[in-house]
Amino acid sequence: MDAFLADAAAAWLAELKPTLERYLIFTVAIWLALWVVLRPLLAARKIRDATPPARQLVTEALFSLRTMVIFATAGVVTWYMHRAGLYPLTPLATSWGAPWLAVSIVVGVVALDAWFYWTHRLMHDPRLFRRFHRRHHRSNNPSPFTAYSFDIGEALVLFGYVVVLPAVFPMHRDAMQWVMLYQIVTNTLLHSGYELMPARRDGRPMLDFIVTTTHHDLHHAQAGWNYAAWFTWWDRVCGTEHPEYLARYAEKAWRPFGKPALQAAE
Repeated sequence: MDAFLADAAAAWLAELKPTLERYLIFTVAIWLALWVVLRPLLAARKIRDATPPARQLVTEALFSLRTMVIFATAGVVTWYMHRAGLYPLTPLATSWGAPWLAVSIVVGVVALDAWFYWTHRLMHDPRLFRRFHRRHHRSNNPSPFTAYSFDIGEALVLFGYVVVLPAVFPMHRDAMQWVMLYQIVTNTLLHSGYELMPARRDGRPMLDFIVTTTHHDLHHAQAGWNYAAWFTWWDRVCGTEHPEYLARYAEKAWRPFGKPALQAAE
């Protein structure tokens, strides 16, 4: 029993350490860069006039820490599942080398976007919202520290993706860590409060298939819209993109090619 507990503790710390490091590095870096160092230069890119109080940021950081503890604990379970041979596709995928690592990362990001959109919509069902998703929406005006400020149920639902995908898709063993790195960097930017995506000449986002900070900020302001977190296509196909999104985006976006000839909402 002692050996098992020591083994589990080592696995838990191994799961917690990279998750905690990624969160601290990128949330603090983005907060420091946008909210402190570059704040005077980015005033025109700030989406809302009000700035969240320091108490909100501390609360979000504490709830985010709880989420990371949940992630690490659930990660130990999947670690033992791998050791028990319950993920036979992973060794096969890893044997295919670096090209399949790249494929696994791309598939992982796209699949994560789909998982998030549909579970996110489900958590907005009134019967589930208070239990699964209310904590995150207490941050009506989000900050970089909102990224992992979740209820326990939401944290488990999101971690479910890490459990399910390698069981149904041949995922290279090193791919998930890169998917999670992409997730935390973009997730933090989506809650940063500043619109950094440059606009095209017609006023639409330069990469219009990518969710912008304005897109996600609208979800926090008006929760019945904009459920996606990484790509806009699910919201557009399903009719859940906010009707004023492009106009709101155009108000704050940097236009490197000058004033658009057409209205952004056209």
